[in-house]
Amino acid sequence: MLTEDGKHLYVSYDEYHNLIEKLALKVYQSGWEFDTILCLARGGMRPGDILSRIFDKPLAIMSTSSYRAEAGTVQGKLDIARYITTPKGEIAGKVLLVDDLADSGHTLKVVIDLLKNNYSPITELRSAVIWTKQLSTFTPDYSVEFLPTNPWIHQPFEGYDSLRPAQLLEKWKL
Repeated sequence: MLTEDGKHLYVSYDEYHNLIEKLALKVYQSGWEFDTILCLARGGMRPGDILSRIFDKPLAIMSTSSYRAEAGTVQGKLDIARYITTPKGEIAGKVLLVDDLADSGHTLKVVIDLLKNNYSPITELRSAVIWTKQLSTFTPDYSVEFLPTNPWIHQPFEGYDSLRPAQLLEKWKL
């Protein structure tokens, strides 16, 4: 649900999963066939996992991080893992790169440049996200929702960003 001022988008679990299914349909209806899904952790892990199951393709993971300060609300320096975790040795062939959103577009641009320049076994690379913000300088190949007001997206699981084990003990009275 988008707030009246367009500055916040609140997404329920049901909406989130429906959007991932719509993303799967966009990829499927394009007719493009790929060998592996490469998700960007953390935001792309849930969509990547679900797409991996729907398309029955292996899931590779590349860890990136740029939102660390203020409980993940302030973008900082982009860190990219040196290695890709994949169940098939080395990532190769046609790869679908999955993240949750194209916010500024910086992460996707940098990762795609890195993959194109350092992973020659990748023969084709396309990108898929749930949301693309107006301010993004990168346009993904597949996207479900375009957000012209550039809202902050409140994803259904972000309550875990500030939940700590001691709070769980209190909640569950263990």
